[in-house]
Amino acid sequence: MAVLEIVLGFLASLIISAVVIYIAAKLLGEQEGFGTATAAALIGALIFAAASYIIGTGWIAALAAGIAWLIALGNLYSIGWFKSLAIAVAIWVLATIVSVVLPTLTGPL
Repeated sequence: MAVLEIVLGFLASLIISAVVIYIAAKLLGEQEGFGTATAAALIGALIFAAASYIIGTGWIAALAAGIAWLIALGNLYSIGWFKSLAIAVAIWVLATIVSVVLPTLTGPL
């Protein structure tokens, strides 16, 4: 049962992340669809997992993974560094809002 919970948690996180990436990209004028956003979310998860495994935790791993993810965003959306950074900032803002709002939707438990 624990494996099922892990898989479902990962899929839920992937979908939520893809929706946030999709909205951020659309707000900044990108034309790619939800598939590209899902690929960006999956690639981002893999990059951060690899950085954590290779470098460990901490700001150096986060910085290395962040730069790698900006490169991946640039390649997926065919955009430059500054637009990748702008999309990443928009994703960060939207993800912060979602992380505050989403857990409170069900009300007190």
